Amino acid sequence: MAAVDRQTVRPTPDLSALRPHLLPTAAALVLAVPTFIRLGQQVWTKEIGAQGPIVLATGAWLIWRRWEAMCAEAEPGPLWLTLTGVLVSLPIYVFGRAYDFISLEALGLYGFSLSLLHDRFGLRSMLANWFPLFYLGFLLPAPGWLLDQVTAPLKLVVTTLATAIVDPTGIPIMQQGVTMTVGPYQLLVEDACSGMNSLIGLVSITLFYIYLLRNASWRYSLFLVTLIIPIAIAANVMRIIILILLTYFFGDAVGQGFLHVTSGMVLFGLSLLLMFAIDSVSSRVLAKIRRPA
Repeated sequence: MAAVDRQTVRPTPDLSALRPHLLPTAAALVLAVPTFIRLGQQVWTKEIGAQGPIVLATGAWLIWRRWEAMCAEAEPGPLWLTLTGVLVSLPIYVFGRAYDFISLEALGLYGFSLSLLHDRFGLRSMLANWFPLFYLGFLLPAPGWLLDQVTAPLKLVVTTLATAIVDPTGIPIMQQGVTMTVGPYQLLVEDACSGMNSLIGLVSITLFYIYLLRNASWRYSLFLVTLIIPIAIAANVMRIIILILLTYFFGDAVGQGFLHVTSGMVLFGLSLLLMFAIDSVSSRVLAKIRRPA
């Protein structure tokens, strides 16, 4: 009996299924790499976009997790709809990159990527796996004018609450709009202190957390979502109080220096822990309520 050469019967990987995706993937990477570099330099290094790398990593993980399901449901979408998405997205991308509008550049890249996914997987598969695609939308930096409109009431709320809490302690403090006079120092509550940075980060991470809770009802999920804004406001009121104390007792250089950024990062982490703690306690209470006597 002749010996069997094991090398001749070893199966070779079938790469033919990947070939249709190589060209669109390469096209997306050509546009995505410089945009991600700019996002890292202009947005992710600031508090307002600090959640970007987390969203990118977890969003990519969600796509990878649903990849087989997407392929199983894949049915290429109509060519006219794909071309429409590409023809709309590319000019937005080019305009944003040419005139240094990172929000438009990222929006154009997002639309172009969705168009390529539609071409390969179809609308039905995309709708069946909508959350990872929606979640990656949190990578888009909000335009400055929109941030100003949203942060204006938040800045006033957190400034008023912080002043009301500090005033009874005997520290000389006066408020005029979003400006506080603390002893000899004048503090202006800027966008970074208004709660918008915590709000965007908390919304994205909380939605990711709720998505992983597959067995959670929509009512319970809605309950967790409604806690996002109060927790973000409470965390930023605490932050402003800390900055007031640091500035009053140690000077403006300490309050506006390294500890200014650190306090925001710490309170963002505490906000997430508070959200998870509330979820843990609430789920246990509901389980006891539903448990038959």
